[in-house]
Amino acid sequence: MASAPQDLGLPLFYKELVPLNNRDHGNWKSTTTDQAHWLVGQHCVPLTVEEFPQAQRHYPIVFSSGDEAVPLALMGLNDGVNVFVDDDGRLREDVYVPAYVRRYPYMLARLSPEATDLTLCFDPSSGLLGEFEEGTALFDGEQPSEACKTTLTFCENFEQAGQMTQAFMEELKKHNLLMDGEVGIQLDGETAPAEPFAYRGFRMIDQTKLKDLRGDVLRTWNQNGMLPLVYAHLFSLDQIRAVFGRQVMQGKGPIPAPTPA
Repeated sequence: MASAPQDLGLPLFYKELVPLNNRDHGNWKSTTTDQAHWLVGQHCVPLTVEEFPQAQRHYPIVFSSGDEAVPLALMGLNDGVNVFVDDDGRLREDVYVPAYVRRYPYMLARLSPEATDLTLCFDPSSGLLGEFEEGTALFDGEQPSEACKTTLTFCENFEQAGQMTQAFMEELKKHNLLMDGEVGIQLDGETAPAEPFAYRGFRMIDQTKLKDLRGDVLRTWNQNGMLPLVYAHLFSLDQIRAVFGRQVMQGKGPIPAPTPA
């Protein structure tokens, strides 16, 4: 159902990474698009914890399997299915768009393993940056343009949110709160199969262990803002049935076989 993005040397969405610089890109411009083609077929997208309150209104928030679990927004319940965008990558409705998606095609990266500083890079295969006649300039003379500075700030804030997310995940791991998740959804109607459709392959917070946590831990989580994030995750799980329903309506989900004559 949900797994961490495949690590093929580059993060999810990115095919190439090139450092943005005045020498090579001084005359380049950026364009905007309403077609996020990189989202088509992506059923889960990484989330930062500061996004939980907004994301939980639209997506189930789960955690990837494996030792280094990360939070994920489920945009579909099966590989290759995203019920929130059409085949051209246009959003089907007004929903919260995760920062990971909005960051593309930019990201901060180390140019070498020994580097200590992060450099603003971009994916040239996106087609959103180039020597266009129209668009937003990336540089003003030899200096970054205001738009470029805004992009850099956004990426810096994303990195900081990532550190907060890592601390959140370490706290869950410390108290052994993550469990293997399983959701069964039973279709209604005469043609519905007797057995529910089962979805696995993700992790979720174990509510029994959560109830057994010591009072001082819960008090600390309440004071530092972690406890509301835990419940945002738990409340979001109700969205799984809604996403399932979207898949069925769009013809991308399990459709019961017709009853034999």
